Amino acid sequence: SSLISDRRAAIRGDILTVVIEIDDRAEISNSSGRTRTSRENVSIPQMVGIPQRLADKLPEGASFDELADASASSSYRGNGNISRRDKLTLRVAATVVDTLPNGSLQIEGTQEVRVNFELRELTVSGFVRPADIGRSNEIAYDRIAGARISYGGRGQITDVQQPRYGQQIADIILPY
Repeated sequence: SSLISDRRAAIRGDILTVVIEIDDRAEISNSSGRTRTSRENVSIPQMVGIPQRLADKLPEGASFDELADASASSSYRGNGNISRRDKLTLRVAATVVDTLPNGSLQIEGTQEVRVNFELRELTVSGFVRPADIGRSNEIAYDRIAGARISYGGRGQITDVQQPRYGQQIADIILPY
């Protein structure tokens, strides 16, 4: 209303603009390996004379001298790499929902955009120091304490990008 008044958000109900500019990159590499070998041999040549008495009833060449012989070996090697890059530039209006005793402002903002059959949702909340609000009544996302920023959507495109339920179950059940 006035040319010299301060237009920055300061009290409950005031609106300010949150500027979200994220340019993030992460790369992670990991490898692991394991090898194990075991051998077991079980025999009962002298068990209270029972094997000797039953030896006559066994087919030719069979005996209790080596009842079981087992060996096992396993080997595993795994490698994994993750490389991702996120770039996001958004602006959302947020409302001051509370003023804390120290003067900090609690803000919350939500934006929904529907394009054809796809709904995009942006939610931001956190705490802002009034001194961090710029002259144009904007604040950068990295100046919001306890920032909770959520950006996602739902609709036909999101559904198509998800693996089918059968594939998700197979990914959980199958060991390879």
